[in-house]
Parts: sequence; C-alpha cells; structure tokens
Amino acid sequence: MSAVGVTTDQVWRWLGEVADPEIPVISVVDLGIVRDVAFDGAHGETCVVTITPTYSGCPAMQVISDSVKEALLSHGLEDVRIVSRLSPAWTTDWMSEAGKAALKGYGIAPPVQQAIDISGLHAGIRRRAAPEVSCPNCGSPHTQLTSEFGSTPCKALYKCLDCREPFDYFKCH
Repeated sequence: MSAVGVTTDQVWRWLGEVADPEIPVISVVDLGIVRDVAFDGAHGETCVVTITPTYSGCPAMQVISDSVKEALLSHGLEDVRIVSRLSPAWTTDWMSEAGKAALKGYGIAPPVQQAIDISGLHAGIRRRAAPEVSCPNCGSPHTQLTSEFGSTPCKALYKCLDCREPFDYFKCH
C-alpha cells in the first residue's frame, strides 16, 4: 500500500503503539519525541515523520527511528522517511498526561513541574532546588534526591523515606 488513502491521524495512531526502547510502557508519541507527521512527494507517497531526541546524543534515537519506520512499513506504507529535528530542543512539557501516568505505573516518578518556567528570570541565575517528588511506589511525599543522575541521563535517582525504596525520577528539561 502506498500512502494514498492513509491519513496523518492514522499514522499518529500507529506511532502511538511504538514503545520507547528504554521505557517500554510509554510510546514515542506519549513521550513527545514524534513532532510531526506529513506526506511528501509528487503524489504524497512518502510518509515523513519528524522526531526530536530527548537530549542531544541520545543513544536510543537510532532504535527509535528504526522502530518507527518498521511500524509504518508493517502497516503497508512503502516509503517512509525519518527526519531528526534538534530545535526546538525536546522538553518534558511535550509528554502527554497518559505518558506521565504510564511512567508512574512503571515505578518512575514523572516530571512534577513545567520545564519552561520563566518566573524566576528577573532574580538572576541561581541553582534550582530539587523538586518535591512523590514516591511512585507508595505515594509518599517524603523523598530525597540521592543522585542527579539515574539509570539514564534523563532521570535522577531518589529514595523514599517511608517505604525506603529507591526510584527514578524523570527530570524536567
């Protein structure tokens, strides 16, 4: 099947089934990595998917690109092109609420604040305090930052002071 008769909404639904390789409970759409879907070519035969890495140099981007392409080819599209866009930089603000809920259900605390917050710019540059993060296991707000770096560069390591379990927190950025 060529792209003829396929809508961008249909492609978005198909991409909503492509799991992130590092966190398989969240799709690349819910993570906010897929930025655009369009059709190109003389007759609209090429499906063009634009993706943005969660951070520059993300090692999972090749796997994500391959998974996106494989998913669309499996649905019968014959010509798929993946475009990487670095600007604007990905932000956790692009994550869907369903994606944040999936992270929490998986044991990773989702971002608790907006990444793009200009409210403190007038006060000058200062180090931001660690956000108040609730434990995804027991829900307790009594948690402590253990390390700014977790299992991947996108996450920080916290521990719950009540249930004593360590957990990842998906950092706002």
